[in-house]
Order: sequence, then structure tokens, then C-alpha cells
Amino acid sequence: MRMRRLPFAAVIVCAMLAPLPLSAAELLVGNKSADTVWRLSLKDGRRIGEFRTGDAPHEIAISPDGRTAVVTNYGSVKSGNTLSVLDLVGGRPTRHVDLGQHSAPHGLRFLSDGRRVVATTEASASVLVVDVEAGEVLKAIDVGDGTGHMLALSPDERFAYVTKIAAGTLSRIDLVAGTKTHERPAGKGAEGVAVRPDGAEVWVTNREDGTVTVHDPSTLAVRRRMSSKGFPIRVVFSADGTQAFVTNARAATLSVFNARSKLPVATVALSREGIEYEATMLGRAALPIGVVVAGDRPRAYVAISGGDRIAVIDTQRWQVIDYWVTGREPDALGIVAGARRGKD
Repeated sequence: MRMRRLPFAAVIVCAMLAPLPLSAAELLVGNKSADTVWRLSLKDGRRIGEFRTGDAPHEIAISPDGRTAVVTNYGSVKSGNTLSVLDLVGGRPTRHVDLGQHSAPHGLRFLSDGRRVVATTEASASVLVVDVEAGEVLKAIDVGDGTGHMLALSPDERFAYVTKIAAGTLSRIDLVAGTKTHERPAGKGAEGVAVRPDGAEVWVTNREDGTVTVHDPSTLAVRRRMSSKGFPIRVVFSADGTQAFVTNARAATLSVFNARSKLPVATVALSREGIEYEATMLGRAALPIGVVVAGDRPRAYVAISGGDRIAVIDTQRWQVIDYWVTGREPDALGIVAGARRGKD
């Protein structure tokens, strides 16, 4: 964790620059050391807006209608205990949801109703269900010893799957009953987690082991273990579920797997020669972390935290075709599609 002190944002802070037209698609980038979320045009990477957040924004979730984003404010010198709510259409000031005793929020997902989010809070070892509109914690579920870090949801949203880095485990949380049903070993440093879109598998990146494990969604039993060397830290699926993308933080690569055969498809180098990278938790390094895959174009986007850039990857040629400028220490990413629904 970074040890620094920056002025904490007020309860209400202004969104900067003009709201984006409803037809534009954009990439949201959480800048952990700048306490901001930038809005980049997916057309050319231009910065078209900025929001202030709380201290050290770590993860971003976007509502199904693309009108709202929520950010976990993890904290730096001390643990944060708020979520920032960003109005992506009207440009209204950032609003914060106070989580009370539940601090160090990290993993985050929107539910399909567009009103509630599910979040992990490391300091209270909990999974929360939060009503974003009301600004209220509806449910707090104990995840047991160790701290839940990242989370993913089953397609029916009945279950949350939570990784614990120190324990090296994967947990299954019943969001309706409010209980943990299973916890099983994954690998040392279990961190990234994603559910295949059809719900048939849960994938976990085990950073200390240099592996990716594939789990049964009901029992959490390990079905397959693949090598992904170099500190694998995040995993996401393509929209059609045919490919899985893994960022390897120490190796500064993106590994791509066939989600059916589990065989490697490509490895993309993400660091650049002659670049002086910033200090990171792994030394002065590129440190790729967050990754998202476009559903409407052959592109993947990776946050290069040590380089303050987004690597833009052509997923047909498996090449980096551009680097877009970000704020300091980008990590969390989210794609907002064009043509948002509804009116203000």
C-alpha cells in the first residue's frame, strides 16, 4: 500500500469538464495516486472528462444503463470507508456513500437492477450489498478469517466469488441467504477472479504461484491449473466467453487463453524500451494491472500503473498499437458504451 497523504476530497466535489454526449463511448480510468477517475475517448484516447474521488480509488463498477459509475475508495495512509458515485450523463458533483465501520473497500460489482452494488471491505472482512441511490448498506456478510479482496458474480447474481490473497483461497458467498457456503484453496496469492459469462467456471489468478486456476462454481473444486508466469494479478473474459485475458504484473505481459481448451492463445509484451517507470509495489516497473476487453471492437485495454499509460491492444494481431496518457498510477478500468438509455 502506498504511504502518502493527500487532501481528502470533500463530501461533495465537482466533476470537471463537460458531460459527455450520450452517443460517445469512453474508457474510465481510476488513478490511484491522483484520487481521480479520467474519462478517455475510445476513439483516440483523448481525455474528455475527470471526476474527483475519495482517497486511492481502487475499483470501478458501471451501472447496466451506463449512466452511473461507482468507485471504491480504499485509502492510503489510513483505510477509506466510502464509495464515490459518479454521474456520467448529467455531470452532477461526485457523491459519496459512507460505509461506516466497513473500511478498505476494494472489489466491486453492480447488480442488474442498477441500484445496488456488491463490494468487499478488507478491514471488516465483509461482503456488502449497498443501495447506491439511498446511500445505505443493506447487508454485511462475514467472509471469515482473512480479507476478501476481489469479487465476481454468478450470472443469476445469487452468488459472489471472493478471493483472499493471504489465505490463497476462493470463497462462495450466498447473497440471498447472507452466508459463506464454501471456501477452498486456489493458489498462493489468489487475487484476480472472473466468472465465465455462461456461469460454468470461475477463474482465479494466483500471483505468488504464477498460475491460473479454474474452479467448479458450485463446489469450488479446482478443475484445471494453468501456468501464467510473472505475478498474474487480474483476469477478465471476452464478452462471448471464448477467451480469458490475464495481466502478469511482474512479467509486464498479457496472457490470453482459449476459455474452452484452456490453451494459450497469445502473450503480449506491455513494457517499452527506454521508458523510466515510476516506483511501484514491484519496484520501478511497468506493472500492468487492470484490464478490460471491448465487446464491439477488436481491442483490449490494460492499465500500465508504473507508466501512467493505457496500453491499447489489437486483439486480432495481438499487438500493442497505442499508449494513452492517464493520471498517476492507473489501475481500475471500465468501458462505458455509447447510446445510454433513459433521460435526466
